[in-house]
Amino acid sequence: MSTEILMPALSPTMTEGKLAKWLKKEGDAVKSGDVIAEIETDKATMEMEAVDEGVMGQILVPEGTEGVAVNKPIAVLLADGEKAGAKPAAAAAPAAAPQKPTTAAEPPAAAPKPAAPPQQASGDRVFVSPLAKRIATNNQIDLKSVQGSGPNGRIVKADFEKALSGGATRTPAKAPAVQLPQAGPVPDFGQPYHTVPNSGVRKIIAKRLLESKLTVPHFYLTIDCVIDDLMKMRAELNGRKGADYKLSVNDFVIKASALALRKVPSANATWTDEAVRFYDNVDISVAVATPDGLITPIIRKADAKGLAAISNEMKELAAKARDKKLKPEEFQGGGFSISNLGMFGIKEFAAIINPPQVAILAVGKAEQRPIVKNNALAIATVMTCTLSCDHRVVDGAVGAEFMQAFQALIEDPLKIIL
Repeated sequence: MSTEILMPALSPTMTEGKLAKWLKKEGDAVKSGDVIAEIETDKATMEMEAVDEGVMGQILVPEGTEGVAVNKPIAVLLADGEKAGAKPAAAAAPAAAPQKPTTAAEPPAAAPKPAAPPQQASGDRVFVSPLAKRIATNNQIDLKSVQGSGPNGRIVKADFEKALSGGATRTPAKAPAVQLPQAGPVPDFGQPYHTVPNSGVRKIIAKRLLESKLTVPHFYLTIDCVIDDLMKMRAELNGRKGADYKLSVNDFVIKASALALRKVPSANATWTDEAVRFYDNVDISVAVATPDGLITPIIRKADAKGLAAISNEMKELAAKARDKKLKPEEFQGGGFSISNLGMFGIKEFAAIINPPQVAILAVGKAEQRPIVKNNALAIATVMTCTLSCDHRVVDGAVGAEFMQAFQALIEDPLKIIL
């Protein structure tokens, strides 16, 4: 019997996406695990893997379609030997027969016992489809706690939906619904103009940032960092013969932020309505500009990595972000963010927090400025940094403690590499 292929949820927050490209055409054989399509989410273009085997019978949603809702049928997969036109499995279930009225002389029949659930395969091995495994990872579900309903106890996507609705795992509580203001018509005074339709990515970024400013109680802390020693060390390290790296000021900022979070772990957190999550690892999200908007690839365990490793990894992640080739684990999560506009000549700015994170560090341009040193005027290389804080988690004292720790590290770069 034919099976409907549904639009997958490729991240915990995904509600719709763009069907960017079909990699299988009607009539092609499909095996479990085959990549059959590319789906564009709000962060990246991701591969969609087949769960079942069969033949691609009919494509219901053409490639290039935007705003395809999660769980909407997008294609029909035929079983071996089946012809096109057969009803999909979801639609072929017989309707329930009307209940026969009972009389006093005819007691109602006993309700049939529910069928026993399919058994998992014996042993420690858990059989799971690639898509279901990705959903388990995104929602932090223990595979052994989910009962599979597929062939031979194989765990499929529907099993996770049942497990989540049954309370198998706790997911972060959603913020209260916010009525967002709608943009009204733009007056036309005869000026020439052209329009560019908002992409799905741009719409989602706009919605999330607006919700952040409306629902998150932001406050800001700003410091000036004197980084002459850092600039000198950077030049010396980059000038080393045979160096396979090219350090940027931002690489030092990432490392210093990670070490500061180790000293002030209260800022390495995310907010939910039920609890605050404080993270054991220091995973830093770094804002990268792309044609569709900002995306924040993550340097995992940044406090434990050297400057060269951070620099090379950041360059690789930034290139993948611009090409929309990031994997979910490369941009989902993170406990703290950095946004650096210094390379654009911006002296100072305040960034918008990326929920559920509770802080983001905005980094400005490093420039020569007059300062007072030893009771006399001097010239120094100064960089202004502003921390945006979510007051529900990071209060003034915690934010100030983090900035103090960050400043001590960035102004004495030997502490960063020792």
